[in-house]
Amino acid sequence: MYHKLQYISQGNTIEEQLYNIHQALDAGCDWIQMRFKNQTAKNTFALAEAVKFLCEEYLANFIVNDNLYLAQQIAADGVHLGLSDMKIDQARAILGDTKIIGATANTIEDILNHIKNGCDYIGLGPFRFTETKEKLSPILGLSGYFKILEELKKHSIQIPIYAIGGITLNDISPLMETGIHGIAVSGMVTRSDEKEKLIQQLNEKLYANVIV
Repeated sequence: MYHKLQYISQGNTIEEQLYNIHQALDAGCDWIQMRFKNQTAKNTFALAEAVKFLCEEYLANFIVNDNLYLAQQIAADGVHLGLSDMKIDQARAILGDTKIIGATANTIEDILNHIKNGCDYIGLGPFRFTETKEKLSPILGLSGYFKILEELKKHSIQIPIYAIGGITLNDISPLMETGIHGIAVSGMVTRSDEKEKLIQQLNEKLYANVIV
């Protein structure tokens, strides 16, 4: 089963990224998506090498954002692809069946297309406005998630859906009621002065109705 909490990394330098990722792992996050935009190939590779080592140490999933060939080269657990990135079926042909491929979606059509092409999980959003991402798709809000998740249920389609985009602690319970699998967060974890407490609170809400 996929963990319900993903941390999408932040930081403008290798040092900032590593600090934030290490802090998230230390606080109990066990799924890291490395997002390092507008960087040189050398710096991105150096960061990915270090993050892979950290994730192995903490037994956490390590997903590379956007960069499929880096994910392949570094033997990451998988890749997350945006709407304008490589097609999912092409990525699957390159990475094979054992790697995780996640994809960004904003509509039911996006989701159905990704599933058809062999995607493993969906990052659906944005929930609300967020400064973390450029070129933001239309805001979904709670009603947007309900509508899309209901549509998937009608067609008996099951795939882990992660809400993303400006999510706060108070949003989690109502979001989970829509039928999503989990959340992907960035700024909330990065900016927190009490990361361990925050991640514990997030997990309590995310796993509140899960029977062990």
